[in-house]
This record gives sequence, C-alpha cells and structure tokens, in this order.
Amino acid sequence: MSGARILITGAAGCVGQYTAEHLYRHSDAQLLLLLRDPSKLKAVPADDPRITLLVGDLRDLEPHAAAIASATRVIHTATAWGDPERAQQVNVVAVKRLLALLDPERLEQVIYFSTASILDRNLQLLPEAMAYGTEYIQTKAQCLQDLEAHPLAERIVAVFPTLVFGGRVLPGDPHPTSYLTAGVKEAFPWLWLAKWLRTDASFHFIHAADIATVCAHLATTPQGPNPEPGQGTVRRLVLGQAPITINQAVASLVRWRRGWLPPVGLDLTGWLIEGLIKLLRIEVNAWDRFSIRQRHFVHAPVSPPERFGLTSYAPTLEAVLETAGVPHRGRLPG
Repeated sequence: MSGARILITGAAGCVGQYTAEHLYRHSDAQLLLLLRDPSKLKAVPADDPRITLLVGDLRDLEPHAAAIASATRVIHTATAWGDPERAQQVNVVAVKRLLALLDPERLEQVIYFSTASILDRNLQLLPEAMAYGTEYIQTKAQCLQDLEAHPLAERIVAVFPTLVFGGRVLPGDPHPTSYLTAGVKEAFPWLWLAKWLRTDASFHFIHAADIATVCAHLATTPQGPNPEPGQGTVRRLVLGQAPITINQAVASLVRWRRGWLPPVGLDLTGWLIEGLIKLLRIEVNAWDRFSIRQRHFVHAPVSPPERFGLTSYAPTLEAVLETAGVPHRGRLPG
C-alpha cells in the first residue's frame, strides 16, 4: 500500500472514525479525512503527518479539489437524512461531483456506502424503495441506479450496512456512539412488554468495527472486475452478521438483564400491531408500513469479516452488548 492516498468522507462519524482508525493502525496509507467538525475526531491523531484534514461540507467540495484529485482510493461514508432537499444534494448531487473531481488516472477504487434497506433478499433494488421510501431511502436508491451507469462503475464497490452498532453507552470511548447503540438503553424499559410478545420477523446487524475491518480489507487489496455472480458492474456487498429473529433478539436482551422470559407469548398479528401503534402513539409513514409487512429484512449473500478470511469484533448480539458496556443488571446510564 506504499503511496496509497485514501480519502474518507464523513470521517468524524461513527463508521468513518472506526474506518480511519483501522487504516491508521494497520496500513501505511496517507489518510485524507473530509469532515465538517474537526473537534469530533477522537479516534485518530489529527496532527499525525499521515493524516490530512479536509474541513468542509460535502456540498462544497471545490476548496479541496486538488486533494480529492490526489486520492487513489475513496471510502464515501458521508450521508444525510431528514431534510428532503439536503438529502438530494448530499446523497445524489454531491456524489456525482465527488466522482467528477477524482483523477481517473490515479483512482483505483471507490467504496460507496448505501443502506441494505433498499435491497431485496437477492441484493436487487427494491421497487418499494422508490415508491414508499423516505427521502433517505429514495436518494440512496436513485444514487445506486446512477452509479451502475457511471463511467467509473467498474471501480466502485457499493457496501450496504445493515443495523449498525458502535461506540458505548458509557462515556470514555473515542468513537462516536451509533444511533442504534445509543437507543439500547431506550429499549430496556420496554422489555417487560416485549418479552410477552412474539413475531415472525428477522434482520441482520453489524458492528462499526467490523464494517471498518471489511472496508480496510477492500481498500488495501487490488480492485478487479466484480466477482459476485448475478450482479452488474458495481459490486454489491451487504455488511452484516447471520440473521437473527426478533424473538431471539428480545430473549437475548432479557437474559442480558438477567430477567425472566415467559415460555410462550402473544403473537403479533396485523390488528395487534395497529393497536400497539395507537397505544404507544407511534408515528408511522408509508415506508414504516411497508417494513411492517415485509418483516424479514435478510439478504444472501451477507458479508461479515469472515467472508474475507477475517475475524469479527462483535459476531453476536451478546458481544455487541458487551462491547457497548451495557450493564447486566441495575440502572442503565443516563
């Protein structure tokens, strides 16, 4: 990897910092870190000669055009949601501009971050993503379609993280805490209800450290034609561990808190789900309702670190809870 210059966008985020740290510790690459707030960068030393900070917004890349053109690899984690206009500008328009600023004579690979929510079981784009998706889902689906037709498509690896854990529920970890890990303590007060319910649903999850392991592996090995069968020019990799059912997840959480799990529970049928939505005053949109009907967000193949001969940091939900510092019992922090 001598001479490699790896640009990481969204470098102050949860996945961005895990990835930057992994590459800093396990490669000799020069790291170009694009971020909006340098004060949030804690996992790597900003003053190290191997690290160059590119401070700015993804929607205004011109001040960093020369540095971007010098990159040999790109790991594009930056994204936006919540505001439809901002999501369009960041998730679609800015991606096109970023690719246009890269030097095709130097560029070897782009690792583009999407979301597994837009793919079906066989890693094909879900028609419902464009029909019912939030602004985040729709812009990610649109960008994937654009990338398949891009002149640099053969150098692009699209990664689709599943549910992402990362950081800790207690202070002191240099990595940002993912939204999912931060939400763990919000879930425990509801275990008294959840343990009495059963539902036929399943999902994948992955720890940000394992995402970093896979991306660092991809970014430090030669890029070639897409080896995945049944795909287009852009390689698609869903990042996640083996699927787990909702019932298994609830049981793991109850056991972790050393609680009692009833041997049988009430099946969550359609009418009961609607009742709980009203009782708990949960706001649902068209995408939420599609997800409730879909139930099983699973994919094949799925790509944990082991698929590349590597070792996972948190291969099980129990390992996730352990690494997050979730207490086994007693009061949760905050």
